Amino acid sequence: MQKFLQIFKIPDLRNKVLIVLGLLLVFRALAAIPVPGIDAAKLQQFFSSNDLLGFLNIFSGGGLSNLSILMLGVSPYITATIILQLLTIIFPNLKKAYYEEGAEGRAKFNRLSRYLTVPLGALQGYGFLNLLASQGIVGPFTLPELLSNVVVITAGSVLIMWIGELISEYKIGNGISLIIFAGIVSRIPEVVSSVVLNWSPAALPTYLMFVILAIIVIAGVVFVNEGERKVPVSYAKQVRGNRLFGGVSTYLPLRVNQAGVIPIIFAISLLLFPQFFAQMVAVISPDLSLKLNAIVSNFFNNLMIYSALYFALVVVFTYFYTAITFDPQEIAKNLQRSGGFIPGIRPGQATAETIKKIVHRTTLFGALFLGVVAILPNITQLITGIKILTIGGTALLIVVAVALEVLKQIESQLTIREYEGIF
Repeated sequence: MQKFLQIFKIPDLRNKVLIVLGLLLVFRALAAIPVPGIDAAKLQQFFSSNDLLGFLNIFSGGGLSNLSILMLGVSPYITATIILQLLTIIFPNLKKAYYEEGAEGRAKFNRLSRYLTVPLGALQGYGFLNLLASQGIVGPFTLPELLSNVVVITAGSVLIMWIGELISEYKIGNGISLIIFAGIVSRIPEVVSSVVLNWSPAALPTYLMFVILAIIVIAGVVFVNEGERKVPVSYAKQVRGNRLFGGVSTYLPLRVNQAGVIPIIFAISLLLFPQFFAQMVAVISPDLSLKLNAIVSNFFNNLMIYSALYFALVVVFTYFYTAITFDPQEIAKNLQRSGGFIPGIRPGQATAETIKKIVHRTTLFGALFLGVVAILPNITQLITGIKILTIGGTALLIVVAVALEVLKQIESQLTIREYEGIF
């Protein structure tokens, strides 16, 4: 509470916080402006029967559920970033720019992500409008109307990306993450009102159990998200002139959850692709689409099978994403260049193998954790038997991670100002 009050006592920091809140309010206002010609009843029914669009609605900040001009949100930018990270495996120059050129390399990488966001936004906007038009939710559009709507939706994606980068410049958290955070948090009043309307005294033990479970899960997410394996590192003593340098001991922090929420995004996109494909077929053949939808629905209606497959995919993708983003060889090279070594381990290849083995072990725990978090809605639904009371694993992970990141950045700025006051 003392740190919270300090934010508003320091004019510079207070202004930053107020500007960030203002930008988030602008985002929420724009997310409420819908595309013209929407059948609201059909739209709500369509979203309730499609888990994939419900998941993507999280990353649009709620803009997709009412087909706002920001309906795609930051999803094109996130997709562009993921594609470029995957391309670092194929193109060594891109990998060098991302990992070795420091701030300049990251600036180039971000610039490429922005360029790629535009065509991805246009393609996603065109695909969604065609899909919704085939369901009778919007349209039918003439070609000029369709093109103008695609331009507006693409411009909305670029606008929200720009707002996210503006927020990041104030160093009160990552802008893209805060936009997703704001979209998730904005749904809390709706959930609370649904719980109140469905309240009954007989369900009191269930509600209490849900609150206790939610507190335990939040504590677990914080614990694992902040967890790290500290690998001891020593630096050799070096004599330069008449002075002795080095000889210090420190550690290399390896996070338990190296991959963040990305494996969950990969897994659910792959898992729900058959359902999305079956609905896209409606553009060509409505009858075939109905048959494919029935097959997919029958398969995934079994909550146990769905949860088991989802869990397995999250674990696999956690290892996959960690492997492409964390390079033990590069870490070992950097240690060797700076005169560092792991005690008892030879520099070079032996150090790389040791780091790789440690990362594999810590990733196992992180992957199992992400898998459990991903299927939390299904677990809570099986335990409570109430669909409204579901702890959204992905949303919860994002909210906790963003809150911790904002807290750390505010604490660092408060610490800097404390030192400035001393000096």
